[in-house]
Formats: sequence, structure tokens, C-alpha cells
Amino acid sequence: MTDPLRILVCGTTFGQVYLDAIASDPESFALAGVLATGSGRSRRIADERGVPLYTAVDQLPADIDAACVVVRSGLLGGPGTRLAEALLEREVHVLQEHPVHHDELADCLRLARKHGVQYRLNTFYEHLEPTRRFRGAAAELLQRREPLFIDAAAGFPVAFGLLDLIGGLLGGVRPWWFGPLATPPEQHTGRPGLRVLTGSIAGVPVSLRIQHQLDPVHPDNPAELLHGLSLTVEGGTLHLVTTHGPTVWASRPRLPAAAAPGIPCAADPPAATAVLGPDRTPSFSDCVATLWPEAVRHALHDLRTAVVEEHDVMRRGRYHLSLCQAWQDLAKRLGPPELVSLDSGAELTATDLRAVFDAGTGQP
Repeated sequence: MTDPLRILVCGTTFGQVYLDAIASDPESFALAGVLATGSGRSRRIADERGVPLYTAVDQLPADIDAACVVVRSGLLGGPGTRLAEALLEREVHVLQEHPVHHDELADCLRLARKHGVQYRLNTFYEHLEPTRRFRGAAAELLQRREPLFIDAAAGFPVAFGLLDLIGGLLGGVRPWWFGPLATPPEQHTGRPGLRVLTGSIAGVPVSLRIQHQLDPVHPDNPAELLHGLSLTVEGGTLHLVTTHGPTVWASRPRLPAAAAPGIPCAADPPAATAVLGPDRTPSFSDCVATLWPEAVRHALHDLRTAVVEEHDVMRRGRYHLSLCQAWQDLAKRLGPPELVSLDSGAELTATDLRAVFDAGTGQP
């Protein structure tokens, strides 16, 4: 394929990130239109992008190659999967934003195979440049050392992505199991919300901490955190501090021989920690403007490669089916999330923290 892939974007909320991704690579992709509810906002966005606005699949022309479905799936009470299925029936390749239910995913994969087109689930966070850097370092590390355990944390709305990041490190999620909650919710003191449990993913022990709260007005709000992920091997721990970096290596504690006579020591112990790659992380404005569209562009190139090389949709589909099952098992163990308003406006910036630190000279 030498011509740009003509892409329809369905949804104009997070879909705007997809629109920016397509616009950033005109040699590979061309925006063929926007499919939305027909609101004034969606009409304005289509006009600004210079493309038609469609409000139903049966309005689409025949020259659309692929569609990005950035609409909530049936799992979240939206029409996204029905829309994906209708597009697959028209022999349009589909990239659908996560999460979806296992059964929805299985139906879409069957339809894609039936009609000879590609269907890909976009788990998004795996495509971010900082997580790719972390996974690349982890892959090199795991060539040399066996994984000992993983510690991970996430807000409930992005817990699916957390399991995907872990599965990406370990080459899959099977076999998995999740134990009981460390502290039953009714025994929490103060504000409930944190759920802690242990288990195993791909045979590696894991501990998971989930801020199990959901804002019903803004369900995509990730609460106090996106993701944090740590992989421990013999010799140290590789940390992804947040979804957007940085990646930090923390060496196993090794005192100099002179400081600890009689116990195994290193003659010249390494630095306690080291930042791998850039030590500065992007602002959230930079994430929305640059980092997130770049991640979608990375996912679109994966789709384009699958189209050109005519991949079997089950190449990634089997992994994603397992991922959906693992996430549904985790959600069942966690129980219903606590419904809260997370938009408190009580922001705390690094500048604020530096002022507190400097006022106390960094001492307790």
C-alpha cells in the first residue's frame, strides 16, 4: 500500500487525539470523515478539519479504508462495539479504543475474519513513548534475569491498561489468579477507595493497588493516578514512576565493604538509583498535544502494517481475549467502585511541593 489509509474517526471527545494523530502523518493516513451524533460541537470539529460529518454508518461512502472507534463500548454502556461490528460488516478495518468485554471482542474478531479485514483493540498506554521505553528496558533486563515480582498501581478507569502493561512485560497474562482483598472495604477507616490484593500474572507474583473510585459525571477521570509499575529481578528494581515516565533503575542495596564488615558487600557499590532516558516528564498539556497523538499514530501504524501484510486477526486477538478475561476477573474481585466526585480542584504542583520542601529545608 502506497496511498494513505483513508480513516474515519468515530467520536469527537478523546477522538480529537485520533484526529491530531492522523493529521500528523499525511503520508500514511488521510482523514476521510467524522462519525458522531451530529451535535453542534461535532459539526464544528468536522468543519475545522475540512471533512464530512456522518451520523450513521449507512451514510458512509465506499472509499473508507479504516475506522477508529473512539466511543464507549457496550461494557461501559455505549454503542462503540455495535458501531465497530457495523463497520466490519462493511469490510472496513477497525481500531477500537479499549476496554471492551471479552464477548464483544470475540464477536468483532469473528466478524473481521469473516469479512477479511483487520480488527485491533487499542489498549493505548502500551503505545506511549515512555511506556515503550520502560518495556524495552524490561525486555533487555529479562533476557538476563528472571522476574521475581511486580508491584503495580492504577486508578480504576485505567486498570485495564495496567494489566496490559504487565502482560506486555511478561509476554502474556496466562496463567493468572487474584487473591482476596487485603482489607475488606467495610473495614477501611477514613475515605475508602483503595483496594489492595496479591496474585500472579504469567506465573510471576504481583501486588496490585487500585484506587477503586469512579466519578459518574466524568468516568474517564483517572483519579489520583494513572499507572505506576515496578519490576524486581535479582539485583534491583526497574520502576515506571508514572505512565508518562520516568524510568528509574534502583540497584539492590550494597554497602561498601568498609561500612559493613562481616557481610557480603561490593567493593565499589553502584549508584542507588539511576534515571534511564530523559529525567524530565511532559506536562499534561504536552501529553494531550504531542505524546498522546504520537501514541495513537503508533497504534495506527500497527494497524496499517497488519492491513498491508494481511495478518491473521487472532495474532493479537488471542492475547487481547485473555487480557479481557483477566481484567473481568480483577473487576469481579474488586467489586463495584465507590462513586465519588473526583474534581475537587485541590491541585498540588511540583512548584508547590518545592516551596514546602525549601521552607523546611528538606528535613523532617
